Amino acid sequence: MLVKTNAGAVQGVTARPIVVEVNVRGAVSHDRQAYCMVGLPDNAVREGFQRIGAAITTLGYAMQRRYTVVNLAPADLRKEGSAYDLPIAVGMLAASGQIEIKGRLQDYMLMGELALDGMLRPIKGALPIASLATQMGIKGLFIPRENAREAAIVGGKLKVYGITNLREAVDHLTGTKPLQAIEVNAEEEFLRQRHHHQVDFSDVKGQENIKRALEIAAAGGHNAILIGPPGAGKTMLARRLPTILPPLTFDEAMETTKIHSVAGRLPKNKALITNRPFRAPHHTISDVAMVGGGSNPMPGEISLAHNGVLFLDELPEFRRSVLEVLRQPMEELKVTISRARISVDYPANFMLLASMNPCPCGFYNHPEKSCVCGTNAVKKYLNRISGPLMDRIDLHIEVTPVSYEELSDENIRTEKSEEVLQRVIKARSIQAQRFKDAPGIYSNSQMSGRMVREVCALDSACKETLKRSMEKLKLSARAYDRILKVARTIADLEASPNIQLHHLAEAIHCRNLDRAEWAGAGAEILT
Repeated sequence: MLVKTNAGAVQGVTARPIVVEVNVRGAVSHDRQAYCMVGLPDNAVREGFQRIGAAITTLGYAMQRRYTVVNLAPADLRKEGSAYDLPIAVGMLAASGQIEIKGRLQDYMLMGELALDGMLRPIKGALPIASLATQMGIKGLFIPRENAREAAIVGGKLKVYGITNLREAVDHLTGTKPLQAIEVNAEEEFLRQRHHHQVDFSDVKGQENIKRALEIAAAGGHNAILIGPPGAGKTMLARRLPTILPPLTFDEAMETTKIHSVAGRLPKNKALITNRPFRAPHHTISDVAMVGGGSNPMPGEISLAHNGVLFLDELPEFRRSVLEVLRQPMEELKVTISRARISVDYPANFMLLASMNPCPCGFYNHPEKSCVCGTNAVKKYLNRISGPLMDRIDLHIEVTPVSYEELSDENIRTEKSEEVLQRVIKARSIQAQRFKDAPGIYSNSQMSGRMVREVCALDSACKETLKRSMEKLKLSARAYDRILKVARTIADLEASPNIQLHHLAEAIHCRNLDRAEWAGAGAEILT
């Protein structure tokens, strides 16, 4: 008897339909293999026969010794992972005549890994699989209970059944004990959870100039680097950047959730990621862990930071090769992972925020402590970061230690993240209106060179000031466009239609590392 069930294979952040065909024929002799699986299954799929046999026996059914062929179609697509256990088990029970399905089995999609006692273990990629089921017009999706809320977020006519074991799926399909579908109000879930943070800008005393720089970065989507001695507050400030980023839209939340679902990083029983991701990998990370990869390509840190922040603490300590692989994704906003049989695209639209010491000892240009590094040692340390990567970082901000007076003064009012966020949202709305006819451009940081000339026009006074500043400070040519983009963002924060002189001056102050001889905050910008 031939029985077909539906399943899905996750590729990137989407899923492809898989038809599980089970054909059970006559008895086999003892010298012949009873069970055969075809359709490019990997070892994890093929070993499912052992898990399925134990689970079926636990339910009181028999793993009959009859010639059984399982085909996973299309046969030219490699099948990986253990999530095919459930559709194969149901197909074998139906094909052997041990259960009688009420209705059409092809109206359902089944995914889940079976334990030996028939219990179900959670799977990766439940959200893309649920999206596929909706597109196919599937009526019901059977999935492990831990993945049910995640899958139910797609809504529509798809009914999602979160099950804990094989028995529940069999009882529903045979009509013995129907299940209740799990329902999640996506909009309610999104609004209820979004923008809840455990930290706030008001936690940080002093460092008002650094907070201002991070506000500019958030308003324009600019990449930034913080340079300062140990203990100056670089990491503390960086971890509060997500609190002033505009809230995720629902579409962004869905896209971000899909990536974390595929990677198996979605928190237990959480339906939707509602806050912008903040990823802070250790400097020992490998190239593959950063961009993604593996025999079955999985997303890396840059994709897990999609629509959020990738924070690289102690930037010069990262291997050069790891930093260089960031360059192309930062330009294209995606990463393509190619293997012999498959090529997968993962989105990678993230804000890069980095921090570093100014020299090996960490006290170059410190107001109180002396640096023990020679000039060449400082230059060599800074040169660990390549010019092309630094070219993609708009803001270079020097962080100086906070004085005792600022730390101990209880009367100093510090601005809350919510106050800064409102200014950032207003600036982003101006940019959304500006780039409404430019597909793929959402913020000032993404402008092309041609767009910079159109949007960032300067009057004669600003042109003269920029010319003198570049000549006096020996700013590099690559700093020119970056300064104009940042100046445009500063103007947007003030809702100014044109870039004014003080906007330009502040943007120039944010390019410390472009100076021919970087000397920190003591250098003059304007005369």
